[in-house]
Amino acid sequence: MSLSIYHNPRCSKSRETLALLEAQGLNPEIIKYLDTPPDANQIRTLLAQLSMSSARQLMRTKEAIYAELNLADEQDETALIEAMVANPKLIERPIVVNGNQAALGRPPEQVLDIL
Repeated sequence: MSLSIYHNPRCSKSRETLALLEAQGLNPEIIKYLDTPPDANQIRTLLAQLSMSSARQLMRTKEAIYAELNLADEQDETALIEAMVANPKLIERPIVVNGNQAALGRPPEQVLDIL
């Protein structure tokens, strides 16, 4: 089983999700996505695994950088993905990937569906 978590240790939901996985006896690969951001292809893969039809669904729209970059008006999916690559803080977290499935840990228990 290939289990990983896109994790931000400063985020309470991310910490709760990691603790939930560990409580299940699992030891996921921890990807600190702020330190090693996913590239555009990885984000496209995550969107597909999450069954999201738009990159905006994976974005933290309340982040200041979202407004600074005028992303609310952006319609081009490639531009939204590139914004997340350049500014990984825009990526919603945590994301747990199990094989070819993924789930957003909001709430943390939601990731149990892919285990």
